[in-house]
Amino acid sequence: MNTKVILASASPRRRELLHQVGLEPEIIPSQIEEIITCEEPEQIVKELSRQKAERVADKLSWMTETAHGDDKSQIVVLGADTVVAVNGKILGKPATKEEAVQMIALLQGRAHQVYTGVTMIFGAKGERLTFAERTDVHVCSMSQEQMERYVMTGEPMDKAGAYGIQGCFAAFILGIEGDYNNVVGLPVGRVCRELMARGWEVWNSQ
Repeated sequence: MNTKVILASASPRRRELLHQVGLEPEIIPSQIEEIITCEEPEQIVKELSRQKAERVADKLSWMTETAHGDDKSQIVVLGADTVVAVNGKILGKPATKEEAVQMIALLQGRAHQVYTGVTMIFGAKGERLTFAERTDVHVCSMSQEQMERYVMTGEPMDKAGAYGIQGCFAAFILGIEGDYNNVVGLPVGRVCRELMARGWEVWNSQ
């Protein structure tokens, strides 16, 4: 089966990760008003990913049918949400440079967790799958000057936890436990395994 992925996110990093494994997603941002009814980071990302995927799937009348009436083509809506947590406290995107420095100060010299929730809605059968992946990230000790200089690069301002592991902040990463791509924004390996387990192609997608 050929695979058509609808990504319910405008994140360029998630799009790049899917492209890396041969999937070229159609981008339809969910634009939801996030509603959180739980407190645990893992449950929050699952809940938000589900809201994003369902919002986009509800817009698409053909989600309950095979694309173009052809069994050889299948559609999946993919919603994802990522949070950074320190001792269970969630760090969102910094609103100011000062807040970004404060977040980096919480992360430096210790380990923290990155959770990404994913919801996949398979069009033909209406199957819905929601899961979350966790990665532990260890950051080395940083001086005040190093934290401020990093924030001045502008890299932290659109990222949860005020850092991008794939950017300049890589200089301060001691190591990780878990999926690296999960920290970037999508556990793309798990996504691919779920697709392939259902007979969907990855590299030969159109």
